[in-house]
Amino acid sequence: MSVKRIIISRTDSIGDVMLTLPMCVWLKNNIPGVELIYLGKNYTKPVVDCFSVIDEFVDWSRIETLPTSQRIEALHELHASAIIHVFPNKEIATLAKKAKIPMRVGTSHRTFHLLTCSHRLNFTRKSSPLHESQLNFELLRPFGLTDIPSLESISEMVGAFQPKAVELPSNVLEKLSAASKTVVLHPKSQGSAVEWPMKSYVELAKKLADNGYTVFFTGTEKEGELFRNDLPNHPQIVDLSGTMTLEQLIVFISKVQNLVACSTGPLHIAGFLGVRTIGLFSPRKPIHPGRWKALGPNVSILVYDPECPTCKKKKACDCIQSISVERVLGEIA
Repeated sequence: MSVKRIIISRTDSIGDVMLTLPMCVWLKNNIPGVELIYLGKNYTKPVVDCFSVIDEFVDWSRIETLPTSQRIEALHELHASAIIHVFPNKEIATLAKKAKIPMRVGTSHRTFHLLTCSHRLNFTRKSSPLHESQLNFELLRPFGLTDIPSLESISEMVGAFQPKAVELPSNVLEKLSAASKTVVLHPKSQGSAVEWPMKSYVELAKKLADNGYTVFFTGTEKEGELFRNDLPNHPQIVDLSGTMTLEQLIVFISKVQNLVACSTGPLHIAGFLGVRTIGLFSPRKPIHPGRWKALGPNVSILVYDPECPTCKKKKACDCIQSISVERVLGEIA
C-alpha cells in the first residue's frame, strides 16, 4: 500500500507531544513525499507549528465536540493512508476505523486496539529501559523501521524545531536587552512531575541574582499565584508568570542562556532550542530521567541519588528535595 498521508495522533501534554516529534523526522526521511498530519489538543499547536516536518495540525479539541457522524467525516476528509495512535485514545481509534483509514497502528496493550487497529505492536512502556522518544519509534515498524535509533541520533533530529516570529511584551524585551547573563526558573509542572521545593528555587534565584544573573520565573497565571508571593524583592529577579502566550514563551526561552525545571513542557522546549537545560528528576520508575529527560545538545540531568532505595521500590519519595542549590548552580553556564 502506498502511504501518502499519515495522521500522528497524540492528544496529551506539551512534553509528550515534543517527544513524539522526532519520529516524524524519520517518516519524512524514509517515505518519499509523505505528508504528516498532527492530531492534537489545540493548546499544543504552537509547539507543533515550530516543527518544520509537520504539514498540517488538526485540533482534536474541536472535533471531539461534534456529533459522531461529523467526527467520522472530519477524519475521513483528511484522506489519510494511515494513522499512528501514539497516545492510545479509544474514541479516536474507533472513529479512525469507521472513517475507513486503511492502516491503523497502535500498541497491542490496549484491548480496544484489538478491534480498531490493523497493526498492533507488542511493547511495554512502563518496564522498558528505553526513553519515551525511542518507545514512540516502536510504532514505526509497520513503515519499515528495523532498529530503534539511539538517543544520541534522536537528539540530532530536534534541529527541525524553530520558534516562529512572535513579538515579545515590551517589558520582557527591555529586561532581556539589559541582561548579560540569564536564567529561567520554571518551578511548577501542573502536577506532571515530582517538584523541587519552592524554597530551593528562591535560594537559587538569590544566589544567581547576587552573581549578576537576571532570573526570570515563568509559569501559568495559576502557577504564579502559588509562588509569586514567595519571590524576593530584587531588581534582578523578575516574575513573568501568566504574562506570555505559549508562542511567546517559546521565543523567550530561545533568547535566554539557561533554564532550570523538573520534568515539564518548558524543559523540553529549552532542550530542543539548544538552551543550557538543567532538569531536576526523581529516579523512580516510570518518571525517571531515563524515560523522560529532555532531548537536545545541551541538557544536564540531576537526581539526588540514582540508587535511592525508596525510588527503587517505586514508592512515593521526596528525595528530589535533597538536590542542593550548589549542585544546580554548578550546572548553570
